[in-house]
Amino acid sequence: MAEIKYVTAAEAVKCIKSGDGVYFQGSTAVPEVLQQALADRASELRDVKIYSAFCIPRGVAPFCKPEYRDAFITRSLFLCADQREWVASGDGSMIPAFLGEIPFLFRSGQLPVDVACINCSLPDQDGYCSYGISADLAVSAVESANFVIAQINKSIPYLYGGARIHISKIHAAVECDIPPVAMEFGEPTDIERAIGNNIASEIPDGATLQIGVGGIPNAVLNAIKHHKHLGLHTEAMTDGVVRLMEEGVIDNSLKKFRPGKGVASLALGSKHMYEFLHYNKDMEFYDVALTNDPQIIRQNPKVMAINSALEIDLTGQICADSIGEKIFSSVGGQHDFMYGGALSEGGKTFIALPAATSKGKSKIVPTLTPGAGVVTTRFQAQYIATEHGIVYLRNKDLAQRAKALISIAEPSAREELEKAAVKRFGYSFLRLKQ
Repeated sequence: MAEIKYVTAAEAVKCIKSGDGVYFQGSTAVPEVLQQALADRASELRDVKIYSAFCIPRGVAPFCKPEYRDAFITRSLFLCADQREWVASGDGSMIPAFLGEIPFLFRSGQLPVDVACINCSLPDQDGYCSYGISADLAVSAVESANFVIAQINKSIPYLYGGARIHISKIHAAVECDIPPVAMEFGEPTDIERAIGNNIASEIPDGATLQIGVGGIPNAVLNAIKHHKHLGLHTEAMTDGVVRLMEEGVIDNSLKKFRPGKGVASLALGSKHMYEFLHYNKDMEFYDVALTNDPQIIRQNPKVMAINSALEIDLTGQICADSIGEKIFSSVGGQHDFMYGGALSEGGKTFIALPAATSKGKSKIVPTLTPGAGVVTTRFQAQYIATEHGIVYLRNKDLAQRAKALISIAEPSAREELEKAAVKRFGYSFLRLKQ
């Protein structure tokens, strides 16, 4: 195996020129050393385009400073806290795209990547480094880049699947030992637990799970701990999934795509989860173009696609990426799995949300807040769950949808929602109350 020749981070990023497109890997393993080294060159550069997605570093991205606005153009592909306020201020921006289609934008040159910066594991005996807990966009970005810079990180787990790079393909390597950000999710709240139980009641044994990140997904996972022969084909993997794998609830025995293996594109969670994944052949991580391909998703039986929303209108339009005009995240893989799950034999798709915000404002609304984006259309909505119940919209007309959604809305908001439904849908709604 060839020996890796290490350089400093400052030396590694010298290849980046004004006008270049630079990709930084995401999840909880953002190559922060390389980010800071590039930010330190701000006075030498202009119009460097920064592409990143779903980044959860230890703080705000170092490019996001007013004095750097001409040096770096940040173009998030899935907005998180590291750039959220920067984009809200108008100093940065985001590119709307299904996460599963972004690899095509890289590979086709529509989003040119000159330099890819990754945070990968130590090489195995054959000289291959794993992309670790963020295969998602890293695979396509590295394939498309002219120059690859890698943090070779002792603390990044080695994961199996399709996300590896041989050391001979790395143009500059920086040695480091920085653990990925540990994300701990506490016990679900009573509201989250109620929502989790409502969704779990619809999940059969033998289902293949796609499940997101946060309190409600964890509550769902807690509520299905007595299920049998579950499978995993998801975008993001979390600690709740690890628990079910350790307990044998998720055994992947009935899956059709990669049977016997859990499949994901990225992971974020505790130190225990990263240790669980290290050289674990039961899990495989792949390019998000593969994990989020609806035609691959649908191959699995009984796909249960469980996603979240910020608000829903009375017709079933689902906003999950913005609060009014303020961009909060992006579409991510919600559309990919809502579509693939609907095509799966025995598949179901769920949108889960608390009935109200922390300030008591209903999240089921007559019409979406002005400026809010529709991530999942009313034509795709199936099951909607709050702590007050779960309803199925797919076979319902507009008035029936309104009635169903009002039944699981915040109780204090139901009277106003009914008035709005009467005004909007007229007799077709009124007759449902007779």
